[in-house]
Amino acid sequence: MFKTIIPQIMISLLIGGIGLFSGDLSAQAQAKASLNSQQRQQLYKLLQQGEKYVVAGNVNNALSIYRQAASLDRSNPKIFSSIGYLYASAGNFSSAVEAYQQAISLAPDNGDFYYALGYSLAQLGDDKGAIAAYEKATVFQPQKADNFVALGVLLVRNREYENVETYFQRAIALDPKNETAYDMMATALYQQEKNTEAIAFLETALKKFPYNQDLRLKLATAYFKEQDFDAGLKELKILEDSQPNNPQIIFKMGMVYEQTQDWENALQAYEKASALDNNFLQAYGGIARILEQKEDQFGAIVAYRRFLELAPQNPYGYHRLGLLLKARGRNQEAQEMLSRALTIYQQQGNNEAVAQVQKEL
Repeated sequence: MFKTIIPQIMISLLIGGIGLFSGDLSAQAQAKASLNSQQRQQLYKLLQQGEKYVVAGNVNNALSIYRQAASLDRSNPKIFSSIGYLYASAGNFSSAVEAYQQAISLAPDNGDFYYALGYSLAQLGDDKGAIAAYEKATVFQPQKADNFVALGVLLVRNREYENVETYFQRAIALDPKNETAYDMMATALYQQEKNTEAIAFLETALKKFPYNQDLRLKLATAYFKEQDFDAGLKELKILEDSQPNNPQIIFKMGMVYEQTQDWENALQAYEKASALDNNFLQAYGGIARILEQKEDQFGAIVAYRRFLELAPQNPYGYHRLGLLLKARGRNQEAQEMLSRALTIYQQQGNNEAVAQVQKEL
């Protein structure tokens, strides 16, 4: 989520939002840098050339040009923010951070620069620094919904909920059509186990965005957490109608059927999910569990073998497979599977499981 909502905004910083190629870098703006006539002309040509490279998507050449421009005019924050954007576009977030910090040192009240800095810091895994940068962005641009959304996303990711609902509510008030704000607000609510509030919020949100599949899936999840399986299943069936070949949705329906001990429908859902995605580990695990419930030992053995092909370090798979083989009198194979399970459980420090397997060997 976080990675998908940011880049569009950053593009606006470079081409539109901060006015890099507009009158802000005209002869009047350049004069403020105390350049002589020849230097101003050279800078203007460099910026024009850089713009062409940016539009063409030639990041390396654009970077080279803007570095030359920065060597001519060290006092123009927008040149450094442009360098930051280009570094970020190339995935060099460390250099992007340095460039944005330079831009901020020259224009410490520019909310766009703090926003871009926050994005780059988040990509480096420095969530604490990114949160601080986004907080600054909300101070200098309190009317920009995206600042509050980005800040809220990071807070949710770090499970820091103290003010997060306020931030998303602020974003929604500023931009009532911001679906991401609704989506993340719902996530914040049900991560805090505020399921009743999440359900009420999501029902309202879906009236605004009836085709938003993420919101509907979250509503189904909130219903399940409240043990309202019928309501949750109803939402999943709506999703299935719109996405009949989505293995994740079908798998989730299988989970609901399994929880309500509807083994036939659960098995059908898991098998369909695995057919749509033959590397769907959890679907094969579901098939194996249901076949065990139906006392189809042979089918469960086949399913667990496929499960272990996809997850060869999963001790649970070896454990269950070993027990099934043992029940069918295939003791040598059972011993091998249980021994593998024991080794992995020991490596994981799962003493309870270790003791259980030792009794079964």
